[in-house]
Amino acid sequence: MCYNHEEEWRREADNLTPPPPSAAARSAALLRVRLAETELRLEQARAREAELSRQLFEMKRFVSVMEILESYLKRRFREQQHLLSRQISSLPHS
Repeated sequence: MCYNHEEEWRREADNLTPPPPSAAARSAALLRVRLAETELRLEQARAREAELSRQLFEMKRFVSVMEILESYLKRRFREQQHLLSRQISSLPHS
């Protein structure tokens, strides 16, 4: 009689444990994990792209300012050069 009770308890315990996942369920779980990883990498790539775009914009703005400065300095140099040549030409020759 004791044996039958142990057998019943064993069967009840077996019924409480979930059946092992099927191949389809394992594949689905694996695909969900891979999808989550891919979405994370995509999010990171988008963040990196946004940061690089911001840096590119800043660099373009910097180059633009440098070009304006270069243009100004060239103009001032030519003006100073012209002024100096006028002053030299107005000096009496000895």
